[in-house]
Amino acid sequence: METKQNNVARKMMRRQISGLYAITPDMADTASLVEMARQVLAGGARLVQYRSKINDGTLRLEQAHALAHLCRRFRVPFIVNDHPDLAVEVDADGVHLGRDDAGISEARRDLGPEKIIGVSCYNRLEHAVEAERQGADYVAFGAFFASVTKPGAVSAPIGLLCDAQRKLHIPIVAIGGITPKNGLELIGHGADAVAVSNALFYDGNIQSAAESFSRLFKPGQSSISHHGLVNNVT
Repeated sequence: METKQNNVARKMMRRQISGLYAITPDMADTASLVEMARQVLAGGARLVQYRSKINDGTLRLEQAHALAHLCRRFRVPFIVNDHPDLAVEVDADGVHLGRDDAGISEARRDLGPEKIIGVSCYNRLEHAVEAERQGADYVAFGAFFASVTKPGAVSAPIGLLCDAQRKLHIPIVAIGGITPKNGLELIGHGADAVAVSNALFYDGNIQSAAESFSRLFKPGQSSISHHGLVNNVT
């Protein structure tokens, strides 16, 4: 059972799950990866997730340590994808779990009560409701648009975000083919954060791209009622 102090700490961390959520590309050059992440953070990213499917354990540990240090400098939460053990080893702020990863309760046991646990729910609202019940701190839906990073990803309808706003009490992250041009629509329908990789890290000017995404969340761009009703401001 959570203590009152731990519950307050987790609520404070949840408030940080908003804005541009940067997901790192898969690459072996640690120095280049860290420099790219630095530019993303300088452009206003509010969270960084380390995602690596091809690197071995030694290189993942090296990169995760370096990125964790960088994110601490910028006072931005650092999340590790797939690997709760790696998140523990580098003292990351949390972990993001997919359908084939460890369960929420197992990750919570490994990470402790104050860390962030995010869960991919794809296009399934019922999975998100269950994830919240089990103690997830945020859920992610998508892909909302064609994704270069995950070309075979399931498709999620934008209306799912409004439904999720009505059902859930934790932050909602949208993912999949998001650009500065289509991101505002997702925010208007209830996304608290947009998770971006390709349109961010492979832009000719990474910091400028991050700034473009960050501006989508500035006051006056869109407003969302408590129940997910949309009022776009032009």
